[in-house]
Amino acid sequence: MTENTQQQTPAPTTDLPTQYAPAEVEGELYERWVERGYFTADAKSEKPPYTIVIPPPNVTGSLHLGHAFQHTLMDALTRRKRMQGYEALWLPGMDHAGIATQNKVEQQLAEEGKSRHDLGRAEFTARVWQWKEEYGGRILGQMRRLGDGVDWSRERFTMDEGLSRAVQTIFKKLYDDELIYRAERIINWCPRCLTAISDIEVDYQDDDGELVSLEYGEGEDSLVVATTRVETMLGDTAVAVHPDDARYARLIGKRIKLPLTDRTIPVVADAHVDPEFGTGAVKVTPAHDPNDFAIGQRHGLESLTIMDERGVITAHGPFEGLDRFEARSAIVAALREQGRVVAEKRPYVHSVGHCSRCKTTVEPRLSLQWWVKVETLAKAAGDAVREDRVAIHPKEMEKRYFDWVDNLNDWCISRQLWWGHRIPVWYGPDGEVVCLGPDDKAPSGEGWTQDEDVLDTWFSSGLWPFSTLGWPERTPDLEKFYPTDVLLTGHDIIFFWVARMMMFGLYAMDGEVPFRTIALTGLVRDEFGKKMSKSNPNAVDPLDWMDAYGSDAVRFTLARGANPGADVPIGEDWVQASRNFANKIWNATRFALMNGATVEGPLPQPAELSATDRWILSRLNKTVAEVDAYYEDFQFAKVSDALYHFAWDEVFDWYVELSKTTFQADGEAARVSRRVLGEVLDVTLRLLHPIVPFVTETLWTTLTGGESVVVADWPADSGFRDAGAEREIGILQEVITEVRRFRADQGLQPGQRVPARLVLDGTPLAPHEPAIRQLLRLQPEGGSFAATATLPVAGAQVALDLSGAIDVAAERKRLAKDLAAAEKEKQQANAKLGNEAFLAKAPDHVVEKIRTRLGKADEDIARLTAQLERLPAA
Repeated sequence: MTENTQQQTPAPTTDLPTQYAPAEVEGELYERWVERGYFTADAKSEKPPYTIVIPPPNVTGSLHLGHAFQHTLMDALTRRKRMQGYEALWLPGMDHAGIATQNKVEQQLAEEGKSRHDLGRAEFTARVWQWKEEYGGRILGQMRRLGDGVDWSRERFTMDEGLSRAVQTIFKKLYDDELIYRAERIINWCPRCLTAISDIEVDYQDDDGELVSLEYGEGEDSLVVATTRVETMLGDTAVAVHPDDARYARLIGKRIKLPLTDRTIPVVADAHVDPEFGTGAVKVTPAHDPNDFAIGQRHGLESLTIMDERGVITAHGPFEGLDRFEARSAIVAALREQGRVVAEKRPYVHSVGHCSRCKTTVEPRLSLQWWVKVETLAKAAGDAVREDRVAIHPKEMEKRYFDWVDNLNDWCISRQLWWGHRIPVWYGPDGEVVCLGPDDKAPSGEGWTQDEDVLDTWFSSGLWPFSTLGWPERTPDLEKFYPTDVLLTGHDIIFFWVARMMMFGLYAMDGEVPFRTIALTGLVRDEFGKKMSKSNPNAVDPLDWMDAYGSDAVRFTLARGANPGADVPIGEDWVQASRNFANKIWNATRFALMNGATVEGPLPQPAELSATDRWILSRLNKTVAEVDAYYEDFQFAKVSDALYHFAWDEVFDWYVELSKTTFQADGEAARVSRRVLGEVLDVTLRLLHPIVPFVTETLWTTLTGGESVVVADWPADSGFRDAGAEREIGILQEVITEVRRFRADQGLQPGQRVPARLVLDGTPLAPHEPAIRQLLRLQPEGGSFAATATLPVAGAQVALDLSGAIDVAAERKRLAKDLAAAEKEKQQANAKLGNEAFLAKAPDHVVEKIRTRLGKADEDIARLTAQLERLPAA
């Protein structure tokens, strides 16, 4: 039998406080780990590499439960791999968060009565860097508090010198390969942030709006169109109908009058129009709607921009200078006055796009922007998964990934901001356009200017897996740690980030994937399944829970809810339960140490072990195998549950309790059991360490005298199994559990002793009689013993003399009263469920509640009846 215990020095100690106080140890332990370099990876190491790059949090952000959730899982993966002998690198860093950070600094300036334009670009950018140094990065300190085992020596920032060089390099490469271009297209424009935003940065929600039907044209040459954005009619340059729609065949090719203007617009035939929707006629505003822009391109229509970047009408006429929403009401009133309004519907609930950052209604707008041509890049990203070079876990998430990459539109990468990576393109006085790499010298001379825009934040974070390791140079880190092993992130940013890292990684690294596995998690929700947000009272600061219950409790709660791809409900009661688990680990280990548990010396051979010892070692090795299998499948919830039930139920509640009689008897059996208990605790603490690092570090070093569990060996399944011992202890557990249940049913106090006769013939339980009697508080039978109840369990018989232990008459009266109440509850529930009129009117949840009450009443009646039957005669 192979033992898991390592050679440890110095000698272990039993000096543990009576209570575990997380706040007194966590900070000190973490700093000790960092100072000793446990988390610092060595690119020159001959160990196999294991790499995770952290999804970079925004420099403006602070730790929320979603961060704590994902960081717990990434930390568990890397801590385990480090213990398994890998050169584990978990690389930290932050994202410069272009829009969010610029907004923060602009808000500061507004409080001073200034705007960024008062400072100018250079001074404003310097001010942002100053803000970043002063306020940014708060989350990094909070990561330490959580216990993140990241390599701080390799911390990166998407605007640092190295990553800026990577951004300029790949922009130049894409530009030279004609995969980046500049064009006028419809984009999503935020009138508040004053920048373009990508499709996936638009949140759609149902808003109360209006649907107004308008008459265009005159007399027989008129038709009706409907719109939710009346103000855009000022930019209409056509009306489109389906070519096969007989209702409008006579009008195709004609020009009709556009109300409120002195213009006429053509009626065009376009297959994009659905003749079954509305009137079958669609107003076309190419400069303010993506579908209309496409129609305009097909028919060579003029694109008229009728509002500025702030959503203010610029079209000449009575509405010029009005905000878009003010103009909407004014234009409807003017059309109504002319008799052009055919119908109005208010409220009209429809889906409206909002800026994901500031919640302003997004305005589709024709704009000259920079774009990435994604067709070949997206195909490569899809093929990498189809060819099993990258695994998506859980596998059912593959469909969402393919739906995205297989239908990806060109990506607008320019943003009208000052904070970010400025586009490395210069324009000359005679129309020259020059794209520069990081080592190229900017053009000099009069008339040369650099493009004013910056790159989308997701452009730089799309390079994260390789730029953080030193690309474009072939650094030792890049050679050792790329490709990374696992990208663990929420399924909600599979579009924002994951697909873009795949595209850029495969492109920049000559077809080499950026990561081998994409492990997608769900979102953290409250205990009722509702989404947490700062605007709701259900939002929780994880630091508050860490203060109250310790970081281990928060980590264990989050890991225990982590089923692949599924959302994670979490409530404070669950964190309290995890705190109780940490306390249980502490108290049980302290008891074991006080009773001589040790890891010193070799583990005794199976022949020297009792059935109880062989059982726990068999279960220990099975647990090691289960935990390993669950980790490889990213089943963190099952890892946590397996460890919880093994530690609490089997080690602490059974093995420790069963061993107490052995320890009290002392002798050789006690020496063996102390060594086995030390082995079991050593392995269990190492298994638990990746999820609950602080309490396990304190206990493991105390138990073993070892340097740190962080650098201890991960337990291996020795292959030892003992089915016979597991059956034997299973029978023992069945007997003890059944007698405990009977005692509780009879109203006996847990510590109350009663005389009992044990008949164990034909069972393997004879050696366990002392433990049975101690755990069940059973006295030896005396001369006056008279069995009042006999329990046959698993081939054994336990006869109890309860005379004098309970007041039989009083207990029978109490049980009869409870039984009558249960029967009344059943009668009332049946009456309601049998009432058709009630069932027809009652809500489903009310009916279901009554059915639940009925089921509970049936259970109570069965239980109470059995208890009455088992009572001795009065």
